[in-house]
Amino acid sequence: MQFKVSQGKGLRGEITIPGDKSISHRAVMLASLAEGKSKISGLLEGEDCLATVEVFKKLGVSISKEKEEYIVEGKGLQGLEEPINPLDFGNSGTSVRLCAGLLAAQEFSSTLIGDSSLSSRPMQRIIDPLSLMGADITGSEDGTLPLKIQPSDSLNPITYSLPVASAQVKSCLMFAGLYAQGVTELEERVITRDHTERMFKQFNIPVEINRLKESNLIKVENVKHIPPQDINICGDFSSASFFILAALITPDSEILIRNVGVNPSRIGFLHALRHMGANIELQKAGGSVEPTANIIARTSDLKGITLNTNLVANMIDEMPAFFIAASLADGVTKVAEAKELRTKESDRLQVMSEALNSFGVKFRLERDGILINGLGKEGKFKGAEIDSHGDHRIAMASSIGSLRTDSETTILDCLNVDTSFPNFIEVCKEVGIEIESI
Repeated sequence: MQFKVSQGKGLRGEITIPGDKSISHRAVMLASLAEGKSKISGLLEGEDCLATVEVFKKLGVSISKEKEEYIVEGKGLQGLEEPINPLDFGNSGTSVRLCAGLLAAQEFSSTLIGDSSLSSRPMQRIIDPLSLMGADITGSEDGTLPLKIQPSDSLNPITYSLPVASAQVKSCLMFAGLYAQGVTELEERVITRDHTERMFKQFNIPVEINRLKESNLIKVENVKHIPPQDINICGDFSSASFFILAALITPDSEILIRNVGVNPSRIGFLHALRHMGANIELQKAGGSVEPTANIIARTSDLKGITLNTNLVANMIDEMPAFFIAASLADGVTKVAEAKELRTKESDRLQVMSEALNSFGVKFRLERDGILINGLGKEGKFKGAEIDSHGDHRIAMASSIGSLRTDSETTILDCLNVDTSFPNFIEVCKEVGIEIESI
């Protein structure tokens, strides 16, 4: 699939973004481990989350859809069934890593596989700590998928300092900790998104979070029973980021995005943009599991910044959009300590630098970051053909960047946009973006 995008002006509208992908995964997982019926509304029906639904169906969980709600008949912590075939997680790194934690504690064997992109992503980061807990888990010689898990007598609690800033690794070990015989302690020196901690509390799972001087210490202990819950999932901030960007960089534009999750561990992108001079307004909308807001973004004159490295882990999924904003700012923007971008659906540092080069932006790529020379408020990108390398966030960021080109732009390899934002084209058109898929 390819996107064709024309130069933009005067974007207007009020839009609703699909449900949060990270929260959708966790809601399905915990509802499946609960004992009884949970109802989930607002579930993101993108390919990643639907892959999670299918995995738990193959593990014996009854999951059905009634009108706009998903009904999950939870089987309990020990009620999952041995899958007949390998569990296919498609493109979802979140799902495969988190599920590895709970599958490591089951009394049956399982094999975890994914598509070619997911099969190249690092899994040793979960294999090592799960093995320390006593799990029998192996990956390929390169430390990638497939993962093969055999039953172990029991899981042991560990005290573990996370070597990488990864909410997925942290969450994997939190799920495993539900089965370990004691208290599992996890230290994260860089604070990452806390959706798992919040969702555990929503399902009445004890979790203790101690804010230390330079880190977080998270404690999870063995539980015997998880009660079912009804969950209403808010709009995905990462998906909203593309429309925030669209309003900021497009002349004479104002966009309102309704009911977006504004979890403090997810909105580093907003802090960075405001530091750049962005005109962004938040109107509180409430929220139960997660804080939410209506977000209003307006055309803004942006300036280059040195990105606070403390924000990098917080905005890892928004970084492609941030690169576009930096490319249209006045002055130089510097990003450092972002090597985790090289381990996502693509090497986002490399692939985004290729996109910027096609747009005519000057930059210097570094091992763990990039320096971008912004074109300024009057600058325009060159119309180009951009290869997204199958990375949904690069495809969407490049599409929005195309609003500031001097001619029509084509974005290649966009099929994976369906993993996180299946109605991206339709929402674009709601605010006046001229975009077509071919």
